[in-house]
Amino acid sequence: MNHGTDRGSDVLVIGAGVIGAATAYFAAQQGLSVTVLDKGLPASGTSSACEGNILVSDKELGPELELTRYSLGVWHNDLAEHKKLWEFESKGGIIVASRESSLASLNRVMAVQKGFGVDVEELDQAALREAEPHISPEALGGASYREDCQVQPMLVAAHLVRLATVAGARFIADTPVTAFMRSGSGRDGGRVTGVRTPRGDFPAGAVVNCTGTWAGELAAMAGVEVPVLPRRGFVMVTEPLPPMVRHKVYAAEYIDNVGSSDAGLQASPVVEGTPAGSILIGSTRERVGFDHTVSTAALGLLARNATSLFPFLERVKAIRHYHGFRPYCPDHLPVIGHDERAPGLWHAAGHEGAGIGLSAGTGKLLAQALAGLTPDMDLSPFAPARFGEASPNTLSSREEATA
Repeated sequence: MNHGTDRGSDVLVIGAGVIGAATAYFAAQQGLSVTVLDKGLPASGTSSACEGNILVSDKELGPELELTRYSLGVWHNDLAEHKKLWEFESKGGIIVASRESSLASLNRVMAVQKGFGVDVEELDQAALREAEPHISPEALGGASYREDCQVQPMLVAAHLVRLATVAGARFIADTPVTAFMRSGSGRDGGRVTGVRTPRGDFPAGAVVNCTGTWAGELAAMAGVEVPVLPRRGFVMVTEPLPPMVRHKVYAAEYIDNVGSSDAGLQASPVVEGTPAGSILIGSTRERVGFDHTVSTAALGLLARNATSLFPFLERVKAIRHYHGFRPYCPDHLPVIGHDERAPGLWHAAGHEGAGIGLSAGTGKLLAQALAGLTPDMDLSPFAPARFGEASPNTLSSREEATA
């Protein structure tokens, strides 16, 4: 049933995961009128099926590392008063090398990172075992990243949406977007001026695509390409235990898997404790579309990899597992900013496994740009237009999108 036309907002955020929630929160802080729409509830997509990483350690030099460090500052400063709401832990991360070749590579990476201001310390075998007493005896050494943190991602999304509404934003659940409103016709379809939904039309000065793994589908409604694809990942959860793992601990191979474009199943051990006592075990990556089938092969790899890192886990029960779909972008950079190919449309998507950590910085930078300010950091490396021209032919089957 169509309920008519909404009164309109300065900013309409589509998607209430951590990226959308952060964007809405910071846009409301800028004094903009904000409406958030989600086809479900806050954190009902990728944000509900991840580990809550805020990592510096796995980032390559370049724009993503710059965004990571900026975002870390936002977590520690702009959002500091709310840390307890989402179980923010400055636990630090440790990369472990179990082969001489891996250790040599890790040492080379550390040397480069130190040159760019990353807080990293080399750990020999003795220092590694002092930091993590239960680590495998086969571990030869590692690297300690004191800046790595963790949060409970569903709490982040839920509380940022709530805090945004306290600042004046509106949140409307169970409202899927069916089409874009446009200001005119012609080759480019005119400016994006809002969206259409089963609940009616929602006009806005700017529409922000924060739909995670569905960002490409939503962008296609506006006739532009944003090649975000789902990349499935599994996580196992153990029974509650006394504190056994002090940091986020992972094998050196994890960094290679993060930066890989391989569509096949990849797995490397990532092990960390939680305030509740359970241990989270990751991580796998594979591009299988939106296939929700539980993969026993992936879960088996998780278990074997985790016990190779922490042998005591062989005696621990896994009480459940979950999986989700990370928004993967082929060039491994998120899509952030105004889409010049469809004026009025903005994007904040494609962060893959770094979305939780990068959400705070992404939301603040985008809110600055939406408010007409110069963002604290150059967003051009993340520009949507890097994927080419608009595809006006995709509009022909969506004439209902023209206002």
